[in-house]
Formats: sequence, structure tokens, C-alpha cells
Amino acid sequence: MSKKAFVFPGQASQYVGMGEGLYKNSKQAKKIYDQAEDIFDSFSIKETSFKGPLKKLTETEVTQPAIFINSFALFNEIKDKCQPEAVAGHSLGEYTALVAAEAMDFETGLKLVKIRSEQMQKATENSSGTMAAIIGLEYEEVKEILKEMESYGSCVIANYNSHKQIVISGETPAVQEAMLKMKDKGARRAIELSVGGAFHSPLMESARAELKKALDEIDFKEPLYPIYSNVSGEPTTNPDEIRENLNQQLTSSVLWVDTIENMIANDISEFLEIGPGKVLQGLIRRINRDLSTSGISKYKDLENFTCK
Repeated sequence: MSKKAFVFPGQASQYVGMGEGLYKNSKQAKKIYDQAEDIFDSFSIKETSFKGPLKKLTETEVTQPAIFINSFALFNEIKDKCQPEAVAGHSLGEYTALVAAEAMDFETGLKLVKIRSEQMQKATENSSGTMAAIIGLEYEEVKEILKEMESYGSCVIANYNSHKQIVISGETPAVQEAMLKMKDKGARRAIELSVGGAFHSPLMESARAELKKALDEIDFKEPLYPIYSNVSGEPTTNPDEIRENLNQQLTSSVLWVDTIENMIANDISEFLEIGPGKVLQGLIRRINRDLSTSGISKYKDLENFTCK
């Protein structure tokens, strides 16, 4: 019998209007959004999620909590009728996964996400960095090319999204030089991304330092199901490992391919993406086309939802 995993998206899945239908039609979701609203004093998380503007919603300190809240509210609608055998999240989504698995409660998770997003925003403003998607080269090929970029500055693999979709991150001159080199070495595309900064790279070190202080104060519980870590791609239920993985995550690669392949090795073949967009479903299918993928991203998706 095949096993099921819930996966939760990260930054770049946001869109204006996300969560509005859920808020209007679900008392549970309304309670979650209203609770969250009290934690933010410089902007309205509800108003920005539902009405925009997109420029504001795309800011790191806004988009991360907005996606987290929306993803958890959607999960909350199905949690009593459907249970996974494992969970994972892409970058920010790892926090949603931990709350879904009850390693921490929603309010604790949201406060951590608020600190994380604010510190990442500050780190991007205090450094000059960028990211780029590399299409068509294998992981080891990209890794070798990046060794040649050291004289231009720091540049690392940020996301190992699929076998031939890899995101690099670092100081702008190094990333841009790496893009040219990747094209020379046979990459089909090398696209600089419209992001606030160099996420999942050493340029996020200042954000990691502040986040660690908050993580050290959290009493993580053993999750209901194994959570597959971005940092290692391996499952864990150990609270101390969970804390350390989150601490390392900001400056480490998101090993999404390793995560999915390790899940497959543990007999997981059904994946339900919970949260805005369909990014993870696309990545999972690129990793292995034999897997079953589906998603819940809007209130209307709940109307016909059945737990397989």
C-alpha cells in the first residue's frame, strides 16, 4: 500500500487574493487569520494577502508569513479527515510542515516566521546579492563550475529543485559570472531571479544569528510524523535535530531532490501540496513522473477533496 506525504510551499508561491475565499467561507480559517492579524503591527496581513498590492505582498517580511498562514489554514480544513505518513516543506514551508506535525503550535510557528522574514529582509538590505535558476545541468556539473567562481565572490547552490533545475545564490558579480559559465557548459537557460537577495547562502548569516536566539527558546515537541529536512533531505522526529536543521537552513541548500527521493525510498508515492500555487507538484513530477501529485490551494479545492 502506498504512503502519502503532505508538502508545503515556500516563498514565490504568493498571489494577491490568496486566502480570501477561505476567510469568507470558513469559521476556522477566519479565526486563524484574525489571530495572526494581532501579531503584526506595521501592516495588515489579511488586507495585504487579500487585496495586495502585489509589490507589498512580494516583500520578504510580508510574503513569508502570508504563505505560512494560508498554508496552515488550508491544512487545518482537512487535518481531521486526512493524515499523512510524512511531511516536508520547501524552505519557508518547512515551518508549516512542523506546525502541521504538531512539533510546535501555530502561534509559535508564526512568531518564528515573523522573525525569520524580518531578519532575512534586513540581511538583503545590508548586502548585495542575487539568485539565478540554472536549467539543463546536473547538480555535480553546477557544483564544479561554482568552484571556479570563488575569485568573483561567494556563490553556492541554494535549491536543488529537480535533477536539472538548480538555483544558485550569492554575491551578484559571482552569480552573474556563473550564469555565463553555465551557458558555456551547456545549460539550456540561466535566468537571474527577481528576488530580494541571496537566500540560502552565506549572505544570510546575519539573519541566521538572530533566528537562532528565537529557536533556542522554543520547546519543540516530537512531531506526529517524520519531517524531511531541507538541510539533509533525511527524515527526523528528534526535537533537537529539528531545531538545528532550522538554524542551518537559512545558509544551507534546500535539498528538495534528496527529500523526494528519500521519501520514495520509504514507500511514499502520493504527494499532496497544501498552500498557494502548484510549484511543488511540478518539481515532484520532474523528479519522478510515476508519482501521484495533487494540491489544495484555494477554498474551492476543499469542496471536492477526498482523502485517498
